[in-house]
Amino acid sequence: MRSRFQCRYPVLAGGVPFRNTIPGASRYVEQMTLANVSRYDESAASRRGGHAVVVGASMAGLVAARAIADAFDRVTVLDRDALVDDPVTRRGVPQGHQPHVLLEAGRATLSDLFPGFAEELLSNGGLVLDWTNDLIHYEDGGYLAPGPRRRPMYAASRPLFEAVARRCLASVDGVRLRPECRFVDYQLADDGTAVDGVVVESGGPDDTSTLPADLVVDATGRTSRTPAWLADHGFERPPEEEVTVDVRYATAVVDRPPGDRRAFFLPPTPPRTRGGGAFPVEDDRWLVTLQGVHGDDPPTEPGELSEFAASLPVDHLARLLDEREWVGDGVERYPFPSNVRRYYEHLDRFPDGLVVLGDAVASFNPVYGQGMSVASLEALVLHHTLADGGLDGLGARFFDRASDVVDVAWSMAVGSDLGYAATTGSQSTVESLFTRYLARLVRTAQDDGRVADAYGRVVTMEEAPTSLLRPAVVARVLSPR
Repeated sequence: MRSRFQCRYPVLAGGVPFRNTIPGASRYVEQMTLANVSRYDESAASRRGGHAVVVGASMAGLVAARAIADAFDRVTVLDRDALVDDPVTRRGVPQGHQPHVLLEAGRATLSDLFPGFAEELLSNGGLVLDWTNDLIHYEDGGYLAPGPRRRPMYAASRPLFEAVARRCLASVDGVRLRPECRFVDYQLADDGTAVDGVVVESGGPDDTSTLPADLVVDATGRTSRTPAWLADHGFERPPEEEVTVDVRYATAVVDRPPGDRRAFFLPPTPPRTRGGGAFPVEDDRWLVTLQGVHGDDPPTEPGELSEFAASLPVDHLARLLDEREWVGDGVERYPFPSNVRRYYEHLDRFPDGLVVLGDAVASFNPVYGQGMSVASLEALVLHHTLADGGLDGLGARFFDRASDVVDVAWSMAVGSDLGYAATTGSQSTVESLFTRYLARLVRTAQDDGRVADAYGRVVTMEEAPTSLLRPAVVARVLSPR
């Protein structure tokens, strides 16, 4: 059985896990990536009628609603925030001011779920970057070499990603977005074994109503109340794991020449506790973010933030902050105390008619940009699970499959954090040897575009980490340099 309380898997220098040496691990790794999950097929789920409710209009909620819309006559998406057409930061998304990255797994899946997503994003100012040539990636003492092929990557602010996904979802038959509607409680069926609706509040504490539902999807994020609700209604809480990293973000917005599409990424690499990045977004702007781990907090005063950026091993971010015009409202800060994972797949009993996904299952250190892509893959898994077996035991079947998605992403985020002395955890001798191999792989990728390409396909969740042990890759990594 996988450990519930400690990440014990070797990792790449940038946090990517490698678990092929652990019995049975290949099953989890191989099912995680875009290459090993069946793509979306709108004809796969037969129409069964009825009503589904998705709680939370986050990216996780939006993609989940689209993934299940083929099976239900009606899908209602609830959110306590106002859902306006313009791309504005919502109160329910406190990290909305920070840069967000849509990795290849998320890019491809969103394009499948919403055929007009790319066109809508671009028409509203979003960009398509070439990961190979537009991304300047500095890691472990050097820049990764350009790979041999172009690889598309969408770039936009989090509010624009959400606004475009909402517009695409609203055009799907039978889907209704219901803003300013607060989730109050699940409705438990008379026999106590299933959820058959939700209690909501629309205008105030005295204005509550019940929405019957054949399926309820919890996409409310890391503050999800489902674990407490289960305990209060005769079920067990899911086992929970928390790995504290205490990372804090400080982000400034600067102007960008329209033709400059470069992105910069300098992840914190143990023992260095500082990192950052700059990502082009709509309206000719860069979002410049600085990160500090385990108490090495970036400041919020502009001058001090520039000094913090100047302490990094390369000067790209400091130059942007010093030479470009600042726009917006100063520095936006976001604290992320810990990685949190809930192991619903370990529960013996779970009510029918309920599913949990997104950050409500696992909330990762955001430095690796996994959130939207993991949610997209989970929605894809939900789509196939519903198509394969209908509503009977859907929650348990989904959690078992979705754990294969979450396992690798969790190890990506937690694995790198274990490199800091302030993070608890340990590695075996075998794991340490693989960590050394993978650190060498990253250093090799600084001179070898083919190795950099293989590494990039893993980082973007396009291929499994086991792909880095292909003979051609191993030969290039271990050859004398």
